Amino acid sequence: MTSPVVAHLVIRGRVQGVWYRRSMQEEARRLGVSGWVRNCDDGSVEAECTGPRDAVEALIAWAWRGPRGARVDEVAVTWPGTGAVAHGDFVVR
Repeated sequence: MTSPVVAHLVIRGRVQGVWYRRSMQEEARRLGVSGWVRNCDDGSVEAECTGPRDAVEALIAWAWRGPRGARVDEVAVTWPGTGAVAHGDFVVR
């Protein structure tokens, strides 16, 4: 088994008011990814995702599409060396 990775995402575009956070939560749970997602004051959505690299990368690929009604212009991803390596749920903050 591979060690879990942590990815920090900032998603920009039309991503608030289109069920982006709840849809990301559903996709993360489907993939077995832990972490959180929240709206930011500047209109972006921020997320931290923890899990096997392939599952986290699949969630990042989903983040570029988002739910119906979203228009994603950018997904900025950083891979911090440390972070909240949580094993559990993916929550909407």
